[in-house]
Amino acid sequence: MSNLCPSFRAEVVGSLLRPRALKDIAIALQKGLASAAQYAKVLDQEITRVIGKQEEIGLKAVTDGEFGRSSWFGFFFERMEGFRLAPSQFKFKDSHGDTFEWPTSVAEKKIKKLRPITREEYQRATRLARTAIIKETMPTPSAFHFFRQSGSVDRNAYSDIDAYFDDLVDVYRTEIDMLGRAGCRYVQFDEVPIAMMCDEDVCRQLTAQGVDPAKLINKYISLMQRIVDERPAEMMIGLHLCRGNFRGRWMATGGYEPVADKLFNQMPVHAFFLEYDSERAGGFEPLRLVPKGKRVVLGLVTSKTAELEDQANLLRRIEAASKFIPLDQLALSTQCGFASVAGGNSLSEDEQWRKLDLVVDTARKVWGTA
Repeated sequence: MSNLCPSFRAEVVGSLLRPRALKDIAIALQKGLASAAQYAKVLDQEITRVIGKQEEIGLKAVTDGEFGRSSWFGFFFERMEGFRLAPSQFKFKDSHGDTFEWPTSVAEKKIKKLRPITREEYQRATRLARTAIIKETMPTPSAFHFFRQSGSVDRNAYSDIDAYFDDLVDVYRTEIDMLGRAGCRYVQFDEVPIAMMCDEDVCRQLTAQGVDPAKLINKYISLMQRIVDERPAEMMIGLHLCRGNFRGRWMATGGYEPVADKLFNQMPVHAFFLEYDSERAGGFEPLRLVPKGKRVVLGLVTSKTAELEDQANLLRRIEAASKFIPLDQLALSTQCGFASVAGGNSLSEDEQWRKLDLVVDTARKVWGTA
């Protein structure tokens, strides 16, 4: 894979809090009280505003906030044919010990892409941006399998799981090709399953089902290798790892050590966006395994809660990370997006912007540039 290390020191992960105006028009559209044209007008207005705000803060690569999506993952299969919903085998948790079920996808018949999934988003955002480049985000293919394992497909649709993976790879390869033809030069994949396999309890749950976590990681990496092996040579690929982020809740805990060697050395990406906003992500020691030429974006600023981080502590943590990987290979971001689902996390839009402004200001203090 070509050595395209992103030049950005301050990054936005992807989703931003949906403004009230966009939520209201979306509800009105669902109820038949607004037209598609009215919804599109508000969507354009709000995307223009948040792209402008990201550029004003100083971000050089921005997103459309994922405003046209239902969630970080659901939008992808909603724009395809062949899926239904069923409960995930893994639940979200919170700090009170409560658990929350959520629905994921099941392939009930042969899957088929109905239209380009992300190209229109990219083209719209590019038209609305002034100075920054657009980063397009999408879930990794592992999300279509991990949360239900063998139950992720109906056997009358796919008797062979590898045939299902082949169809998924074809969907992604055509998507990357269309984005490349549209001019996209920065794509970020959002990876939850591999981060969850840092958790001993998750691995025990898999093993009890007869699943070998090590082999599963190999499979998921091989899918990504097949997907990006014919990407445009000038297209940068990022991988964001997250242990779940549903309105501040999570699904797993544990440091990166169990997956680090394979993740950092075999995953075909140029940058790793690593969740590091709490003790659940462990220490920086696994960063010693990151090869030269690859960037690690430290997710030190939480998007889950409103409290603004102390910049002096961020500077200390960046220095601590640099003991295991050269400072020149590091950058800074929030640990995740602010609205993995349309409802968003428990903070205000002003608090969101303060978080991103802190990311940019801290990056400038460390590296001299954002």
